[in-house]
Amino acid sequence: MILFLLAVVAGYLLGALPFGYLVARAQGVDIFKVGSGNPGATNVKRVLGAKAGYTVYVLDALKGAVAAGWPLLYARLQHPAITTDDAGSNLGAIDGSLAAAVLGLVAAVLGHSFSCFTRFKGGKGVATASGGLLMLMPAPILIGAAVWFVICFTSRYVSLASILASITVPAAAWMLGLPLMLKIVATLLGVVVILRHHANIRRLIAGTEHRWERRPADQKDS
Repeated sequence: MILFLLAVVAGYLLGALPFGYLVARAQGVDIFKVGSGNPGATNVKRVLGAKAGYTVYVLDALKGAVAAGWPLLYARLQHPAITTDDAGSNLGAIDGSLAAAVLGLVAAVLGHSFSCFTRFKGGKGVATASGGLLMLMPAPILIGAAVWFVICFTSRYVSLASILASITVPAAAWMLGLPLMLKIVATLLGVVVILRHHANIRRLIAGTEHRWERRPADQKDS
């Protein structure tokens, strides 16, 4: 129970770190007041350029990766010689660490979306969820990333790419026969990400959603 509590608290605090806000503020911009008003990597990239946007994406993904990864690392350090095929208490320890990793990731996504450091405002959780799920289920995440890139670069709708990737990842988790716990968390996180895109979905239906555009060479970061 202590491990679970630590995973939830650490995960939320990690997720709540407002990197999008901080990167923009370092350049004199309040990201909540420009563009879409979202502190995620997409809006930062749109307002401040590719360098700032990619920096925020990597930092946000790291939040999820650390939140999900440290309980797994802890279990490996505690039981370096065992595998998930072992029986008895050792298997219980690994199952417990996996549950803690899942809880940590869910808490990180909620922290990112409702950060206590920014009056419970936040992003949509795509980068944070993808970073954590990469630690837990790399194959579905790589499939989802492929879908994201194809949709984004053919339609130029980042939101549509994120929504379809959020459907693809849990679908791949179920089709690949991953442990039930991972199937459930992939599904739940996919639902959370899609719900956080409700405004984008309305704009996509209305045909008013912003497309991703390449910035002219003279406007790119130096």
